Amino acid sequence: MPEGRVEIRQDVVFGQGNGRDLRCDVYTPPGDERHRPGILLIHGGGWRGGDKTQLRGYGILLGRAGYVCVTSEYRLVGESPWPAQVHDVKAALRWMRANAEELGVDPERISLEGNSAGAHIVLFAAGTPNVAEFEGEGGNPGVSTSVGAVIAVYPPTRFYFGEREHGGVPIEALSDNPTAELAVAASPVSIAGPEFPPTMLVHGTADEVVPVSASFLMYDTLTSHKVPTELHVYAGQPHAFDADPRFGRRTADLMLLFLERYLKATESVGTSA
Repeated sequence: MPEGRVEIRQDVVFGQGNGRDLRCDVYTPPGDERHRPGILLIHGGGWRGGDKTQLRGYGILLGRAGYVCVTSEYRLVGESPWPAQVHDVKAALRWMRANAEELGVDPERISLEGNSAGAHIVLFAAGTPNVAEFEGEGGNPGVSTSVGAVIAVYPPTRFYFGEREHGGVPIEALSDNPTAELAVAASPVSIAGPEFPPTMLVHGTADEVVPVSASFLMYDTLTSHKVPTELHVYAGQPHAFDADPRFGRRTADLMLLFLERYLKATESVGTSA
């Protein structure tokens, strides 16, 4: 790990939504290495709150390990209904890839990470690469939105309308105009298939916001399609347990081990695997 501090550039404009600028913070590792792997980090907050500073800790921890990290905002449900949130995340992803040279990022080694509502969004984005309906018009059209891996920490993976479903969260959390059809269409388990990128899931067994069964459900669905998937479960831990620095550091270590295995460098970018 190179010596020095992670450089943080705040409020960088990456795209547009509803006619306004969308902004991100960029965490650049110390040293002058180019073609580093990149991670787009997406905050939680129940789709109706939260901001890009929530994952600052991961930006610094992963940045120290050599990953260029970007924490981005997205329009909340109160401003724009679903799927505006995934549109904005994909706009940030396209911006990272379009500006890879300036950022020092290898455009072929970009991954997604999200917590809670952000975990739902990154799973959905990872499962719909270059699908027009979910690309939006936030900027850099035509740039690929495929990713090499995705990490979801206590993710909602299934919505339900009406009667509670196993592993589910009520669709009213995501939408002010809930329907049974939207509950299915917005659920990551509904789009999980064999083309999904390698996936890491993290959850606590005492989570009363998003049931731990949501991650087991996604794990079972992805592994049934033979997608490389791993699930890490922490006994007795509630929602947002990684706000505790002890768990945050351990979760970051898990992320690094996972990404080292699936975001491998190639000779074409002049670095070793």
